[in-house]
Amino acid sequence: MTEPKRVDLSASEADALLVRLAEGKLEPEDYETLGSMVKGWLWLSGVVRDAKISIQELKKLIFGAKTEKTRKVLKQEPASKQTSASKKKAKGHGRNGTDAYTGAERICLKCAQVCPGDRCPKCGKGKLYPYEPSEIVCIRGQAPLQATVYEQERLRCNVCGVCFKASTPPEAAGPKYDASAGSMMALLHYGCGFPLNRLEGLQGNLGIPLPSSTQWDVLNGAGHQIYPVFGALNRYAAAGDIFHNDDTTGRVLALEKQIAEEIEVCRAQGKDCRTGVFTTGIVAQSEGRHIALFFTGRKHAGENLSALLNQRPQDLPTPIQMCDALSRNAPKGFVRLLANCLCHGRREFVKIIEDFPDKCRHVLETLRVIYKNDERTRAQGMSKEDRLAFHQQNSKPIMDEFFAWLNDQLDEKEVEPNSRMGGAINYMLKHWKELTLFLHVPGAPLDNNVCERALKAPIRYRNNSLFFKTERGALVGDMFMSLIHTCRLNGVNAFEYLRIIGSHAQQVAVTPADWLPWNYHKTMVRCASP
Repeated sequence: MTEPKRVDLSASEADALLVRLAEGKLEPEDYETLGSMVKGWLWLSGVVRDAKISIQELKKLIFGAKTEKTRKVLKQEPASKQTSASKKKAKGHGRNGTDAYTGAERICLKCAQVCPGDRCPKCGKGKLYPYEPSEIVCIRGQAPLQATVYEQERLRCNVCGVCFKASTPPEAAGPKYDASAGSMMALLHYGCGFPLNRLEGLQGNLGIPLPSSTQWDVLNGAGHQIYPVFGALNRYAAAGDIFHNDDTTGRVLALEKQIAEEIEVCRAQGKDCRTGVFTTGIVAQSEGRHIALFFTGRKHAGENLSALLNQRPQDLPTPIQMCDALSRNAPKGFVRLLANCLCHGRREFVKIIEDFPDKCRHVLETLRVIYKNDERTRAQGMSKEDRLAFHQQNSKPIMDEFFAWLNDQLDEKEVEPNSRMGGAINYMLKHWKELTLFLHVPGAPLDNNVCERALKAPIRYRNNSLFFKTERGALVGDMFMSLIHTCRLNGVNAFEYLRIIGSHAQQVAVTPADWLPWNYHKTMVRCASP
């Protein structure tokens, strides 16, 4: 028996199906669901009975991998919608089709024997016409940075001693490290977390030496070129309508030395001293685009957001800020609509699900419905206003009932307020207005996940390279990471973008706003036209 079609049902959906079955009011799609469930049970029983699957495979099939996703935390469903026993792919078909290789060199191979319009050599009757080409992908390894050595022939007169050299092609004129070299170094170091000394070792083993000190010189020089674009990106982000922000730990050796000196002075004077170094991530939404910005130093996320909003035009409407409930994330002196991350509230219940399985299950099931509703609004491409109306109609009744349930747990003394469960409930109730802003304001997000994902870039850098040496190094890293991650968020080739910026440094310095990731192609066309 082949593996049946997968069925995803929550506990509430299963209960509703059983009620319709008992009342004899089954809907047409219910018959398909029940059929799949019966076939699934028979298939699983047969697999276990005939020992066609190992215990580990069965556990993975039933329980899935560890994650915070509701279906896996509650151990309700398999990790994927189709298992290895499902439809097999034909040999030779990879995960990516040939159209995914947008950066590959394409070589068109013509038929040597026949041409379009010729008679068919086999039947002699039909004519040949262009048909869908057959495509072959060949991937070969090479050093991340390639080098070319031009050997100039020299001829010397044996009488007067004058030397004559072979002429050189334009590409041999220099510089030694062109814009593409700096672009690749930046992408590897700041975009992928590749340490400079590790790249030095790799390049040395491949016979193309690239000392780490030289890499820094190239990156530092490229930092001067991208600085105007980074400033323009800040100004563009400041005009956004939604701001996500959060902090992670940063390390700058020069600042740590400065902090150590300040601590001694503050102790002698009996004052407090800020001892932390942070990397702030800000993801702004402006005109349908996402802009990622990173700032490393002694300021908290709220202070960095305040500095960004200082560049905001006064006539724009009040923006939305999404963050967790830490007070240091709030910008001082700015009016904004505050939204708190629903995932942070949800995570408190995930942590204690082993101790309070039934109550935590109810919380996760409830919030899963809300996220499914939000996913539906994205899938249908709803406007902000339509999305708000949809949530008010479909999500607000559920959240109102959930709010009453949370209060009842404390009022009816079903949960000890000082317990971990009580703490999780109190967190939700204390920040309920901010957690449910999406029910009242068009476009308000549910969580801060987009910023959490963005912060993986500096975290990956910190885990591999450990620290920045100076504040200048931190600034260069912040600029490159901001541009690279902004390119990723907007589907732009970061390597090509950085190469173009480096190749047009003079024009970029004059009009940096024309060289942002989403408009630099048009600017290049305009510059190239007479």
